[in-house]
Amino acid sequence: MFILSLALTLSAAGAVWYALPSHGHPGPVTIRVDQGGYASSEHKTAFAMGSDDELAGARFDVVDAAGKAVLSGSPGPRTGAWNAAYESVRTLDLSALTKAGSYRLRLTGTADATSPPFVVAPANQLMTDLAADNVRFFQAQRDGADIIPGALGRKPSHLADRSASVYAAPHYNRDGTELTAPLQKVSGPVDVSGGWFDAGDYLKFTHTASYATAQLLLAQRTSPAIPGLAAEARHGLSWLDKMWDGRTRTLYAQVGIGAGTKDLHSDHDVWRLPEADDALKVHDGDADHLVKFRPVFMANHPGAPLSPNLAGRVAATFALAAQTEASRDPAGARQWLEKAAAVYGQADTQGAPALVTTFPHAFYSEDSWQDDMEFGAVELALAAKALGDNRAALWHTQASDWARAYLASGNLGTLGVSDVSALAHADLLRLGPSEAAVADLRRQLADGERRAAKDPFQAGAVYTDFDAVPHTFGLVATAALYAQATGDHRYSAFATQQRGWALGANAWGTSFMIGTGEVFPHCPAHQVANLAGSLTGQGALLRGAVVNGPNGSKQLSDRGTLESTRACDAGSATWKRFDGKGARYLDQVGAWQTVEPADDFTSTALLAFALSAT
Repeated sequence: MFILSLALTLSAAGAVWYALPSHGHPGPVTIRVDQGGYASSEHKTAFAMGSDDELAGARFDVVDAAGKAVLSGSPGPRTGAWNAAYESVRTLDLSALTKAGSYRLRLTGTADATSPPFVVAPANQLMTDLAADNVRFFQAQRDGADIIPGALGRKPSHLADRSASVYAAPHYNRDGTELTAPLQKVSGPVDVSGGWFDAGDYLKFTHTASYATAQLLLAQRTSPAIPGLAAEARHGLSWLDKMWDGRTRTLYAQVGIGAGTKDLHSDHDVWRLPEADDALKVHDGDADHLVKFRPVFMANHPGAPLSPNLAGRVAATFALAAQTEASRDPAGARQWLEKAAAVYGQADTQGAPALVTTFPHAFYSEDSWQDDMEFGAVELALAAKALGDNRAALWHTQASDWARAYLASGNLGTLGVSDVSALAHADLLRLGPSEAAVADLRRQLADGERRAAKDPFQAGAVYTDFDAVPHTFGLVATAALYAQATGDHRYSAFATQQRGWALGANAWGTSFMIGTGEVFPHCPAHQVANLAGSLTGQGALLRGAVVNGPNGSKQLSDRGTLESTRACDAGSATWKRFDGKGARYLDQVGAWQTVEPADDFTSTALLAFALSAT
């Protein structure tokens, strides 16, 4: 049966104990459920994993909070083997369970296991609560003076960003791990304070911030009642507005440096709370100088063409702001529209432009850009239409042209920080019919369905590479966007399966969203969570943060921690039992490949929940 064992982690403060899922011997029968909960009317699937013999004569009961059985049945067909210890995975169909409440699953007969608790609730209630947790993560990520203390006791940070110096683009070695030439200051000061930390460190990127802010605005358009969402979207917009200098037509791409030299420390060389940077006593030439006085890097020289991926997504974000303000503040909305048009119009779309994402580029590599230009054009068209601007038809035509260019580019993907085609296609359909947009949305979802059909846990994303969980939420969001745009709900059950996989119905039995369910990441690779939060999974948590999740075993060879990191390892031996199909998961602070949260991960989940709430 499902039991709890105590795992010990040593830290500078002493021994920290907390509960982890464990079992008495390798390969016991185990139940996996969506710990985020199931919507009352949706298709509901859980999984049992064990040996063929143990599951052959098994039955299941769903018991309510009082211990009363409210639904019984037999496991469905075997979906495959997972690893040597778990040779059989069977589905448990819970779709007949529609009454709101808290439940557990119990296996009987030839198997004995009990699941973590899960809830059934109306979709609006369930998804709004999950999305509200995602908003809490963004509140915890705030930088600058306008912070929200929250559970982690956040304090104002990086106030020197109010008067930052601008540097020429840095030069790195081939793998982007070390500077190969001194940095050159070119201008400043500029105010780039505020915004959000990008991930578990304290860098700030226009590339990811525009993606996240756009998704928050799209979520707000769909589900405006999500607590705190509108304010958080405005916070992201305020920072992006600082990163665009309309007077000189310069877009700033990055604040902070993530790779330096042995004599010049970067953000990634120090493990500390962000407010510690403000307290540093440093002078020009000191190793920690750029930790406090963070450099700003430009995406383009003043007035020069812009990398089209950045131009497209920043323009889309500003145009979404215009749409949001169109009825409430038409004059303010027109200002956002003009900023969007200026950024979009400066895109370098000739030939094969060298794309700017971050410095170094390897932090967030990207090959496609036509999808970003489609996104920018379509949101400009929608904003112009809302404001009665006669450029709407032109931008609509350009959006259609960029959709075709994306399809011909050879760089087709699914929704994630490096591919926004699903967002662009869905809003293109708001402007009118587009067979190409519909067909490509189906392509993205059908690819996921084909992978899911071959996977024991019906996973539609590739979990042996980076970003498995955010790509999973991307499929959930895409299915909802497709259904809204076309009225076709053929992918709705698939989307529910994918959400379930990300929130606990997976081989490891963990939700990959902190604070969701009974089993979730305790040891995220995140400095504030590690230094100011709880290592026990109780109390002060980075609630709502979405982590990468499982990754290829080979990807986890590079692990380690910096001085001042509080040691945290939530049962590596326990999780190893559930590794399979070339994938591995570690809940360990040094395993950034599996448990580092990020803004783009969490914004994609937030959008998926918001779209699923309607």
